Amino acid sequence: MTSAGSADTQSWGRSHLSSLHSLFVLSTMMFSDRDEEDILKLAMSSVASLGPCQAEAGYLVRDNSLVRTATRGRCPALDEIDGAVRALGGEDGAIIAGNSPWCWAFALRRIGAPNGYLVVSADREPFRDEFFLLKALAQLTATAMSNASSHQREREQAKELRRLYEERAAVNAELMRTVSDLERARHVHEVLTKVIALHGEQGIAAALFELTGHAVAVEDRFGNLRAWEGPGCPDPYPKPHAVRREEVLSRAVREGGSTREKDRLLVLVQPRDEILGVLLLIDPEKTAGDHEMFVLERGAVILALEFTYQHKLAEMELRLRRELVEDLLSGTDDASAYARSEVIGHDLQGPHYVAVLHWPGIADGKVVRAVEHAAVRMQLQVLVTRRPKAVVALFRGRPDARALYRAIGKELRPANGSIGVGGRCDCPADFPRSFFEAGRALDIRMMSRTPDGITSYDELGVFRILQTGENGSEIEQFVHEWLGALIDYDYRRNAELVPTLSHFLECGGNYDAAAAELLIHRSTLRYRLRRIREITGFDLTDVDQRLNLHMATRAWKMIEGAP
Repeated sequence: MTSAGSADTQSWGRSHLSSLHSLFVLSTMMFSDRDEEDILKLAMSSVASLGPCQAEAGYLVRDNSLVRTATRGRCPALDEIDGAVRALGGEDGAIIAGNSPWCWAFALRRIGAPNGYLVVSADREPFRDEFFLLKALAQLTATAMSNASSHQREREQAKELRRLYEERAAVNAELMRTVSDLERARHVHEVLTKVIALHGEQGIAAALFELTGHAVAVEDRFGNLRAWEGPGCPDPYPKPHAVRREEVLSRAVREGGSTREKDRLLVLVQPRDEILGVLLLIDPEKTAGDHEMFVLERGAVILALEFTYQHKLAEMELRLRRELVEDLLSGTDDASAYARSEVIGHDLQGPHYVAVLHWPGIADGKVVRAVEHAAVRMQLQVLVTRRPKAVVALFRGRPDARALYRAIGKELRPANGSIGVGGRCDCPADFPRSFFEAGRALDIRMMSRTPDGITSYDELGVFRILQTGENGSEIEQFVHEWLGALIDYDYRRNAELVPTLSHFLECGGNYDAAAAELLIHRSTLRYRLRRIREITGFDLTDVDQRLNLHMATRAWKMIEGAP
């Protein structure tokens, strides 16, 4: 071998070693922490160091499609290169790219399928060893990309595993909290359900005090205290103003659950739409938390059951009362009436009186409550029911008429109504008669010129035999015939002749008794009676005329509503 040949061989050897060294260095860089696109760009930048070539473009498979991700620069033949590369179908091969004498697309394969392409061009076809180096670069790039993809999947899997582990830890923690909450809820439920059957409202309040350590109050819808457990019960218990109370209840309905009102947490006892009461937790320091609120709300649910039971019981008793009253008014046997009255706690033995009430413009329900409240204040037992346009009450014992009217009037506004009271009932069979008599007394009262007041059947006298509902106009005509002149005279002169005649006749013609009743002198009475004879022409000593005048004055008093 000549010295020149030897020199060429040595030069080629040094160049080859340099290229292999570049591949070694490149492999170290490719297998560092890089992604596929960075590796492809690094391979493209290294092509020129392996021979007289240059990288034109790089492609990666994305979503089963070949996508150009890197280029050498602005190359007018890129579209032509794209089509040629896709036409290779994953195989290596020469392609035509613009004016380049030589262009080759190296497939970057991984196991099972190509992962992309590296497109290289040169001014001449590379020598075999140069092509070998380019082929090695493509294989190295494909391996590095496959390795990077595996690492990426491992990182994603590790990240997913960490996420799943954190989620499982969170789920476990939540399960532990749920189990703890359920255990507390079970304990609360057990405590409350044990006391409701034995101790009612007071027992529920005591259980809530035990579970929370806070004083507990139970109020009805209007703010009246029904039960208290714990220290600090105010005496007397304050009752809120009605308007303020409705505002608080309305806000509690809107907010739902627990509502804070100053130093108290409150929950509505509301099984459906109707508010039956309020359950309160006294918390001036505002230390109550989720546990206390849960206990309070659970207590409200249990208390709603108790209130509903009480209301159902009250409704049943009310129905039994109404049925008994209706049967008594229409007629029933004594044994059944006595037995049913004992069930509802009313003593039917002893004298009773039936009253019929009519209060224009007032709902019957309000009239019923007014009668019941008046009976409580007057210490009377009473059974009450509603009838069309009237309320019927059965009093045990004879009520004081005027006191009863005043007591009912205090409950109702306006206090303008009519009451008729029937005769005495000594057994259940007497109630229909007394009911009829009370209706008669009410009719007469309402037909008078002063319908507001109370009239007893016992006071009707001769009116008991008159059908006032049919003959009211005839009675007025009768009064006008016998007393019309006196009534006109009293009206014109502002005199008292008709009342004077009425008192004189009621006293049986006794001058002294009549004068005392009228609070006038005996001579004044004689003067008035003389004027009566002069105006009317009637003779008070005549039996028939005196009887008619007496009946006329009685009728006048009933029409005028006078006592």
